Amino acid sequence: MDAAEREHRRATYAYALAFVDALAAHGVERVCVSPGSRSTPLCLAVGAIERASAGALRASVHLDERSAGFFALGAAKATGRPVALVCTSGTAAANYLPAVVEAHHAGVPLVVLTADRPPELRDRGAGQTIDQVGLYGSHVRWFHEVAVPGPGGPPPRHARTLAARAVAEATRRPRGPVHVNWPLREPLEPERSPLDARELLAAGASGAGPRTGRGAQAESDGGPRGDIAATRAAVALSARASAAAPASIELLARLAAECARGVLALGPSDDDVAREAAALAAASGWPLLAEPTSGARARVEGGTSVAHADLFLRDAGFARAHAPDVVVRIGRSPTSKPQRRWLEAAPPRALVLVDPDRAWNDASALATHWLDDEPGALCAAAAARLARDALPPRAADGFAADFARADAACARAIDDVLASAPQLGSPGVVRAIADALPDDAWLFASNSMAVRDVDAYWPLERAPRRVLACRGASGIDGVTSAALGAAAASGRRVCLLTGDLAFLHDVGGLVAAADLALDATIVVVNDDGGAIFSYLPIAAHAEHVDFDRWFRTRHGRDLAHACALAGARHARVDSAAALRERLAASFGERGVSVVEVAVDAAANLAQHRAIEAAALRALAAERFALGAGAGA
Repeated sequence: MDAAEREHRRATYAYALAFVDALAAHGVERVCVSPGSRSTPLCLAVGAIERASAGALRASVHLDERSAGFFALGAAKATGRPVALVCTSGTAAANYLPAVVEAHHAGVPLVVLTADRPPELRDRGAGQTIDQVGLYGSHVRWFHEVAVPGPGGPPPRHARTLAARAVAEATRRPRGPVHVNWPLREPLEPERSPLDARELLAAGASGAGPRTGRGAQAESDGGPRGDIAATRAAVALSARASAAAPASIELLARLAAECARGVLALGPSDDDVAREAAALAAASGWPLLAEPTSGARARVEGGTSVAHADLFLRDAGFARAHAPDVVVRIGRSPTSKPQRRWLEAAPPRALVLVDPDRAWNDASALATHWLDDEPGALCAAAAARLARDALPPRAADGFAADFARADAACARAIDDVLASAPQLGSPGVVRAIADALPDDAWLFASNSMAVRDVDAYWPLERAPRRVLACRGASGIDGVTSAALGAAAASGRRVCLLTGDLAFLHDVGGLVAAADLALDATIVVVNDDGGAIFSYLPIAAHAEHVDFDRWFRTRHGRDLAHACALAGARHARVDSAAALRERLAASFGERGVSVVEVAVDAAANLAQHRAIEAAALRALAAERFALGAGAGA
């Protein structure tokens, strides 16, 4: 090895190590790596910093980049902290796109690091070379191409600045993915092995990069830090607003004090926001429509929280009699289509959209006010203002009480239909999971039917539960990997409710679970294909559009084989009692347990229709303060 080659290797690795070290200093706790040649310096740098950080940075290896992307997304959703991804060049980088798109729309912080060929090898037919500049288009918050590391290239302090900015861009409002493209020249191997992170970092420690927010206490010697945990916490705190504007507080407090016919609608939220939103609901006297992923579908002391609005808002009479004057909506658009149609049919005089990400989630174009305040702080301040001014909830006309009675009526209707159902369908699966899931376990709901069933049938619980879903772009790809990423990052038992197509779409995710020794329970509702289309208008044209071929898409696959491939337990159940028994056993087992519920698609559709009809009958039997009668 001549001197020039030695210098090239040292400079490349000093730069890569400084970058990864700074990622850890500024809040990145986890890196998901997929094997490849061009990414060798990045991979080995991650491994070296992992060893030197005494557990502050953890790395996992994933064979499939698509699954890796969703695993990282699930981990970032679970913790709220940015997760980094590392892959080689070419189509490996392209396979991150679905997860990047979901992260963009859901506001999930990812730092995507893609290795690339250097400029002289591009557009010349070099193997594994595609155009990676701006590969993810408008789906990232920020893109940067690294200057090629090496002698005469950028110094390590530049890498630290770059890493700090990447984390800052991913975590500031609106949060989301960033893309850093890394052209790397051969030779790609280090000067010697094992890689000595401390020595190379010390050699390039002429600067430690910028200070960001309250994390300015990070050491400046460039070496592995003893206070890395403190720095991570400080950066996380500085990434979110801590106060709400006085005008925003005044608006919410005034609306709550003056209007009894108000509704608080809560979308996907973290625990702090859910808690403060529930407090505001109690202080205002308004009913809280709690999206399953809001973390607030629980009984509110002194207030009204409802679980089954998706059902009772299908009653035209109830919906018309209970059209709200004011709606305060926090976060992204709701899953429930009946809720959206309810507001479109009689637009409220004021719809306040609390949108700190400035995502403008207003597909119905009903918003009259947009507030970019931090939601938890705003709700807490507005509730405190109501308490300070001794402004009692104006619920005397029975508006909130009617919501509570409608919710209870629908809950009874669900129980009555399921008690006499001859077969187990997806509504019964949702209720069985709700009964069996330990209080400290998390639920992850897949897209398509799973999240809609959870929205309609998941009951109010004693205490709030964390429920996650990929509702940014709402695809069925990568759901298993995202749930497993949440399990890995949270350290909690995660129960995934998914469908057979989504499960088959991400069989590769199970392999990662085995390699990482993760514990999770996966409940697969297997109706043999895309039965959700039977609920859509196209089903009425089945005879004329070759419905089974183009939409129903039966697959006939035995899911047990996929489980055996990945070393996951598999059990097939056909009753609610058997499901509860198997779930209870799985929560005490190590590894991944897959519980398959074979469902007849036609009978399942009939059960959904029966519950809706029973709910409408139950509502017709109630005497609401503001009007009654199904469809009245």
